[in-house]
Amino acid sequence: MTTTETRSLVIEREMPYPPEKIWRALTQGSLIKEWLMDNDFQPEVGHKFSFRSTPVANWNGVIDSEVRIVEPNRKLSYAWVSLGLESMVVWTLVETGGGTLLRMEHSGFRSDQDAAYKGANYGWQKFIGNLDRVVAGLQ
Repeated sequence: MTTTETRSLVIEREMPYPPEKIWRALTQGSLIKEWLMDNDFQPEVGHKFSFRSTPVANWNGVIDSEVRIVEPNRKLSYAWVSLGLESMVVWTLVETGGGTLLRMEHSGFRSDQDAAYKGANYGWQKFIGNLDRVVAGLQ
C-alpha cells in the first residue's frame, strides 16, 4: 500500500472586522466575485458550483467546486478541482478582542505539484488582500 503525502497552504490574518462581516464576503456570490472570481456559489452543503476566470495557456479558467461545510460565521469548506486535480479549501473565522482571526487552508497538494502549490500561495496572498479590501468597504 502506498500513501501519497500532501501539503497544505495556510494563511492566517487578523482582520479588524466582526466574523459576520467577513462571512458575507465569503458567502455572497457578488462579493466573492469582487475579491476572488466570478461564481455561482450558494452556501449550502452539497451545492456544486464553479469559479470562473480568464482562461490562460493550459487552463480553461474554470474551477469546479462543491460546498462541504457551512457553519455560519465560523467555518466554510469547499472542494477545489482544477486541471483534474482535487484539493480542499477551508475558511475558519475566530472572533478575537480586536476583530476576527481569518484562517484559510488549501490542502491536498501532492509532492509533484510544486508549481501548483507556489501558484496557489501567490494567488491566495493576493485574493486575501482583495478580501480585506472588500470587507473594509461593507456597511
